[in-house]
Amino acid sequence: MATPFPAERTAILTGAASPRGIGRTTAFHLAERGWSIGIIDVDGDAAAQTAAEVTEKHGVRAAGIGANVADREQAVAAVDALEAQLPQVVALVNFAGVSSPVPYLDVTPEEWQRVLSINLDGVHWVTQRVARTLAGNGVGRLVGISSVSAQRGGGTYSKTPYSASKAGVIGLMRSIARELGPVGVTANVISPGPIDTDIMGGTLSEERKTAMAADGVLPRIGTPTDIAAAVAYLISEDAGFVTGQTLNVDGGLYMH
Repeated sequence: MATPFPAERTAILTGAASPRGIGRTTAFHLAERGWSIGIIDVDGDAAAQTAAEVTEKHGVRAAGIGANVADREQAVAAVDALEAQLPQVVALVNFAGVSSPVPYLDVTPEEWQRVLSINLDGVHWVTQRVARTLAGNGVGRLVGISSVSAQRGGGTYSKTPYSASKAGVIGLMRSIARELGPVGVTANVISPGPIDTDIMGGTLSEERKTAMAADGVLPRIGTPTDIAAAVAYLISEDAGFVTGQTLNVDGGLYMH
């Protein structure tokens, strides 16, 4: 039998302090559903401020801390600090990431390393640390955020280093799902299509939104709430038999 969720439970979200980001929206969405919230962001002040706003609006416990997730020591210390302040950690969602619109033939070693270190190494270090706790408790949910760019070979805003790093997230989570399934931990991926956030190169014009939507089968691009709702399902107690999966939330842009 699966270990039941504790009455009070925490979801840790990385990269959840950006004003128009998916992570911030998800923090409020999960808090509304009773989750305590831990936020890790490169901007520690923004993380703490976002956590305070979550508590003020929804009355749940929340805490925010600054860390560069690509640095293992910072990533581990951040999770340690959040665990000391919040109820039992049951879920982790890895939103922290950077875009990379550089054409392939112009990709420098520095650009390659910058993108891979945050988008893949950072996911690994935080996930490994949280997974130790989840495995020890016999219950947990891990979620990686990939991108339709990984599956279609770019074609949105970011190009090769981004696509490679986001494809790596899928392989990482599938392997974790296989290894940690026996101890009650699931690992899944959400693969967004174009979402109306600033990671697409700034605020999108209506014309650009329309052009992006034309690739999919629905007449709009996605919103942060579309992704937040998918996260809420995958980290829920009801999703205990779903693991190793990639859930595309992309308006039908990539069907597989």
